[in-house]
Amino acid sequence: MRNILKANTLESKFPLLAVENDCIISKDADITVGFKVELPELFTVTSTEYEAIHSAWVKAIKVLPDYSIIHKQDWFIQENYSADIEKQEGTFLSRSFERHFNERPFLNHSCFLFITKTTKERLRSRSNFSSLCRGFIIPKEIQDRELVMKFLDSVGQFEKIINDSGYLKITRFTSEEIIGSELKAGVIEKYFSLSQNEDTILNDISINDAQMRIGDNLLCLHTLSNTEDLPGQIAADIRYEKLSTDRSDCRLSFASPVGLLLECNHIYNQYIFIEESDENLSRFEKMAKNMHSLSRYSRSNQINKEWIEQYLNQAHSLGLTSIRCHCNVMAWSDDRDELKRIKNDVGSQLALMECKPRHNTVDVPTLFWAGIPGNEADFPAEESFYTFIEQAVCLFTQETNYKSSPSPFGIKLADRLTGKPLHLDISDLPMKKGIITNRNKFILGPSGSGKSFFTNHMVRQYYEQGSHVLLVDTGNSYLGLCELINRKSNGKDGIYFTYSEENPIAFNPFYTEDCAFDIEKKESIKTLILTLWKRDNEPPTRAEEVALSNAVSLYIEKIKSKEAEPGFNSFYEYVKGEYRGVLEEKKVREKDFDIDNFLNVLEPYYKGGEYDYLLNSTKQMDLLSKRFIVFELDNIKDHPILFPIVTIIIMEVFINKMRRLKGVRKLILIEEAWKAIAKEGMAEYIKYLFKTVRKYFGEAIVVTQEVDDIISSPIVKESIINNSDCKILLDQRKYMNKFEAIQSLLGLTEKEKAQVLSINMANNPSRLYKEVWIGLGGTQSAVYATEVSFEEYLTYTTEETEKMEVLNLAKKLDGNIELAIKQLAEQKRENSKQHN
Repeated sequence: MRNILKANTLESKFPLLAVENDCIISKDADITVGFKVELPELFTVTSTEYEAIHSAWVKAIKVLPDYSIIHKQDWFIQENYSADIEKQEGTFLSRSFERHFNERPFLNHSCFLFITKTTKERLRSRSNFSSLCRGFIIPKEIQDRELVMKFLDSVGQFEKIINDSGYLKITRFTSEEIIGSELKAGVIEKYFSLSQNEDTILNDISINDAQMRIGDNLLCLHTLSNTEDLPGQIAADIRYEKLSTDRSDCRLSFASPVGLLLECNHIYNQYIFIEESDENLSRFEKMAKNMHSLSRYSRSNQINKEWIEQYLNQAHSLGLTSIRCHCNVMAWSDDRDELKRIKNDVGSQLALMECKPRHNTVDVPTLFWAGIPGNEADFPAEESFYTFIEQAVCLFTQETNYKSSPSPFGIKLADRLTGKPLHLDISDLPMKKGIITNRNKFILGPSGSGKSFFTNHMVRQYYEQGSHVLLVDTGNSYLGLCELINRKSNGKDGIYFTYSEENPIAFNPFYTEDCAFDIEKKESIKTLILTLWKRDNEPPTRAEEVALSNAVSLYIEKIKSKEAEPGFNSFYEYVKGEYRGVLEEKKVREKDFDIDNFLNVLEPYYKGGEYDYLLNSTKQMDLLSKRFIVFELDNIKDHPILFPIVTIIIMEVFINKMRRLKGVRKLILIEEAWKAIAKEGMAEYIKYLFKTVRKYFGEAIVVTQEVDDIISSPIVKESIINNSDCKILLDQRKYMNKFEAIQSLLGLTEKEKAQVLSINMANNPSRLYKEVWIGLGGTQSAVYATEVSFEEYLTYTTEETEKMEVLNLAKKLDGNIELAIKQLAEQKRENSKQHN
């Protein structure tokens, strides 16, 4: 009985011969060069930029010789986010964040480009001549080596044109990346495994009449092989309605529905076959004549003749190159029911492109085989259609996932489409690249937009990465976070200053831990005393300034020599006694410096006076070493005496940190309090801060919710906005009708305006998050999701009931706020599971 072998080894059918000089050589002597392609991020490209990207592809393709094949292969693989909780050295909150996102599914995109040089005969071969159908392949020899060198030169030009565009970046594959190593799989091996993992395993490939299977995965193929399958018109980009408004456009590439918007494992293959254009057009001329002569027998012949003539007219009048094109979507699943859903999803996404979804069951094996990197010349010619380069490139996907910053420093946000966590550096890397010239930030968001939530999330991560954080607030937004830090540091950090009758704010401006008084410290003490002594409309004379300066300097010398205990009471007594004698000795006249008037005006701050507590704190605390400090000014923001003094002390604390903490990151964040600060003659401080802080590895951040505030305040307009290269905006739909004023004031481009107005327009209802727009230097911008764990939510919340629930539970647990947050978060998780 005759034995019929039903199985073949991959080796016997394998169409590739070798990889030499980073080129793949097939057994039919075709040469292929491969590239990894970096595309711009999703939702960050405008219509004009899509046109520029399209133009770059067209220009690059035109430099390639005849009988070349361009194969763009986009992989979209479903993965789960893997949280590194074990190695996570961060705090309780950072571990909670990682745990919250653990196993979060997302679609990972990889884009490759293969350029093949083949022959006229190979380019026109049909599916029955595929290497998959041949019994044994005899390797051919490359005949014309000069032709090969010319091809490689043109590929070099292609690479330069694409990389010079500024929107795309292609990097050539090395031999090792193509064939792999002992530890890593190469591009070819990954293709046969339908995986992008480094440790892939080759599986059996099964082909029969009904289906094709690779390992456990069943393939499902949709093709665009005929002009009848395509819409009447195509463009480089389309309007994405979900994130567009009547005032703004969100643009995506024409083929985006079968890219990241198609949520399943799939490969989107795009082929362009460059033949001899003149020969193609001559053949169409003959075909048109034949159609014309046969038109009397069939109306369809007459219609076809008109279509061919239109094609020829376009080619000749615009000087277009006639090429062939093919696109296919290859999806897979190991579950038959899932595969049915995927088939419907692919069909509906193709329908969104106004294409006819054609589910191809016959050509799956040959098209899979032609998709092998380096085997593009095996493509069956009958599966392609004639068009021009410009139209074919419109079928390319032109965007990719959001990317994390390669910088070690940054904050964690999430991808707005899938919710995958992203590491984003909005301070150091943009400075290094020259995108921004300072680290200052301006945050704008109406009430309820999640502004305080975002700032809590940001400053917490800055603090955890070693930054000194000073917050000026008017609404208890940072109480939860500050309490948590205070508890974790055993009271050594997380200092919360707020005013109450029982426990008023008290400072000692003359105290420093190391008795170091630099010029800045002396100047801030002088400014403080001048503020107490003189009104805004009553500037001091030069003689008064000198007298005060001498008094401060001489008093500081006494502190250094341990002759005086630092404090305002001690300073007052020094001026009243010893310094009076110094003035008499120098013969300083009363009209130059009226010491009795000076002492009289400052008496309320001396012991027994109305504000004697303010500058005589018995807690000898040096805020220089404290890394997280909150000043809550809500109760005193309208107080004519307390507020200006407290704000001066705040500025002095930060400027002291700024000057003395060399090489340490520091930030000051001023919430709505900046409005009051600006009113009280503090404008110069703010101007100085925003212009100088960048030189000291620091950043100043201002947060506001009212548009009218920024429009009406010249200090904000001139000092804050002009010196804040990073602008952060939250949901602005409340201000839709006056957004033009915001756009003009912040200098936002039309692209940035469209991004801002798309915030929270198409949020995923299964996830709890709010979106935030971050713009850097007017050149780089995107919308991200601020999504956090329940533990972080309870720490940041500004809802009074939730905040009190945490604090009351913490009291029952001996002040252990972390344990209270853990217990409440667990309750919320259980409730959420039951609700779902």
